[in-house]
Amino acid sequence: RDREIVLAAVVQKGAALSYAEESLKSDREIVLAAVTQDGWALRWVDDSLKRDRKIVLAAVAQNGRALEFVDESLKSDRDVV
Repeated sequence: RDREIVLAAVVQKGAALSYAEESLKSDREIVLAAVTQDGWALRWVDDSLKRDRKIVLAAVAQNGRALEFVDESLKSDRDVV
């Protein structure tokens, strides 16, 4: 529940985001740290951030398979794909 604890956890293992409180799954700093460490963590991100270009680019750069969880609006973006 504590934001700093969750941030420290996702920096080490992005998948730790799956255990975070829902409100933290829409925290841009936490989400960016998680997907930078493990792009696949995008699956646990709040839908509102699945269309955030910076977050999506970080996730896909780390793990191309994260494209599966990207908002449809970005799937035609050449930089993302």
